[in-house]
Amino acid sequence: MTSTTHYVAATGVFHLTFLLVLLPTVGAAVLLLGGRRTNPWGHLLGCAMPILSFVIGVIEFVALIGRDGGQSRQLDQHLWSWVPAGSFHANVNLLLDPLSLVFVLLITGVGSLIHVYSVGYMEHDPDRRRFFGELNLFVAAMLLLVLADNYLVLYVGWEGVGLASYLLIGFWSHKPSAAVAAKKAFLVNRVGDVGLSLAIMLMFTTFGTFAFDGIFNGAASGHAHSGTMTAIGLLLLLGACGKSAQAPLQSWLLDAMEGPTPVSALIHAATMVTAGVYLVARSAAIYDVAPHARVAVEVVGAVTLVMGAIIGCAYDDIKKVLAASTMSQIGYMMLAVGIGPGAYAIGILHLLTHGFFKANMFLSAGSVMHGNNDEVNMRRYGGLRKVMPVTFACFSFGYLAIIGMIPFSGFFSKDKIIEAALDKGGFEGGFLGTIAIVGAGLTAFYMTRLMAMTFFGVKRWPKDVHPHDAPRVMLIPMAILAFGSLVAGYLLILGGSLQHFLTPAVGGSVEVGAHTISPVVLSLITLAVVAGGVTSAWYLVARKPIPAEPPTYVTPATKAARASLYGDAFNEGVFMRPGAYLTRALVFFDNRGVDGLVNGLAALVGGTSARFRRLQTGFVRSYALSMLAGALALTATLVLVRVG
Repeated sequence: MTSTTHYVAATGVFHLTFLLVLLPTVGAAVLLLGGRRTNPWGHLLGCAMPILSFVIGVIEFVALIGRDGGQSRQLDQHLWSWVPAGSFHANVNLLLDPLSLVFVLLITGVGSLIHVYSVGYMEHDPDRRRFFGELNLFVAAMLLLVLADNYLVLYVGWEGVGLASYLLIGFWSHKPSAAVAAKKAFLVNRVGDVGLSLAIMLMFTTFGTFAFDGIFNGAASGHAHSGTMTAIGLLLLLGACGKSAQAPLQSWLLDAMEGPTPVSALIHAATMVTAGVYLVARSAAIYDVAPHARVAVEVVGAVTLVMGAIIGCAYDDIKKVLAASTMSQIGYMMLAVGIGPGAYAIGILHLLTHGFFKANMFLSAGSVMHGNNDEVNMRRYGGLRKVMPVTFACFSFGYLAIIGMIPFSGFFSKDKIIEAALDKGGFEGGFLGTIAIVGAGLTAFYMTRLMAMTFFGVKRWPKDVHPHDAPRVMLIPMAILAFGSLVAGYLLILGGSLQHFLTPAVGGSVEVGAHTISPVVLSLITLAVVAGGVTSAWYLVARKPIPAEPPTYVTPATKAARASLYGDAFNEGVFMRPGAYLTRALVFFDNRGVDGLVNGLAALVGGTSARFRRLQTGFVRSYALSMLAGALALTATLVLVRVG
């Protein structure tokens, strides 16, 4: 991955890349440190910063799009030397290449729409200025993460994203549930962060550098042992599981819905949960030479996409259903990047289309809540399509995209993942492809259930509630995202445009290989499974009266799904309680063992000293008598020894 600084300087892009991160950072600093003086216009500044970053991203995209692959699409900017220590050097460098650029456009584009939407959603919140400052911090940290040209700077952005998510999930910290959810997200992510930090340390000891160039070139040249590369790949996967809420570190995501709805949209569509997919795709050169680690990525993706879909079938909370669907859709992306060479771009394709339709659905869900006194229980909705027509239309576009209905964006990206899985061939390919197809049917089921409970049937909201569409400042971003949910997939695959653009960063497209099954036949099979999921949900849910309260008796499967497949119970039983017992045992040993020994020795020395101190009377006659007694005792001893 060779930099082309001469090209950067000549075009002026060199000076723009740093502004991508600087602008939202300045916005966050002003809003979080500026005090109440910024309250009247803080939300405007908060919106302006990501919008300006998006404009810069578009300028840089235009500067790169005309260049023919290879080195001319890799622009490196050195900012400063961070840690110069003898032969060790850690630099703060930014890398603009096709992979980082598509993430820049997603983060700033979708992020800007979420900021604008938040102007209306948070209008009456007394801490709106702080909210926008933390949103800007989130965007800045994510931009630093994807623009870093080495793993050390990436780790700074990685931790910044974790901090921002903690602040925003717990934004309404006066609610105990929000404070607990923020702490849970922070702690679960720390587990993944340990994996990433260990991976970075192992990479440095193996290759002597943190830079992508040195590590990827060393991996490709076979410099490291295969076991070392597998260990690095598995540790990177652990980090990715934390940020992207993949099994077994998925438990924080549903609780994170305690934050304001724009936060949920930002986390799920443009920032935090996409970071893990980016990490694996960016580390493609490592996974290319670590097939066992790549299989682990596939397994994690396949397991999580099914887990998320099953959980989504049981919840009545509209935001938690969407959160479970994010787990499932990120699972699809992890499955794709786990397939390896040729499929990394397909995982990124689904990530981009998902960014549109998931942000659209979360913001539409926020509109539903806004018009229903912040109610999230779908059992208290019903018939909202008649009183919230714009929200219904926007949500419908996202719904059709996520279930993969032609010609919406999800059809193009999800079908390619299924196709890539089947193209692996053999048992592995057949198993992964089947899992992906089953996931598509489950997605159609739970999303149709959501649509039926929210927008169809008879109204079930209280008499004092008067549902209505959100104000324009919220509806316009929703409409733009709904349009993207329709056209994004087609535009991104037109002529293989995205795959071709990403080739210098992640390799060529899988489409150059032979297909196990005809793409047309596969699409028909997938659409048939989706139609089956839609029909099942309509038959089991929509045609029956929906009670305002959930039934007291449910099947064991439904009970397990409503308990998030006992993920929290597993973590509590396997990790939390044994950890608590271990902590108590260590504290007991420290108090009674270590402290007891130290305190006992101190008491012994102190007591002995006190007793000997009594012999120090200060009288000369006492000391003379003691000396005489000692002399007599010594003389007697010598006489006895001589006689004996």
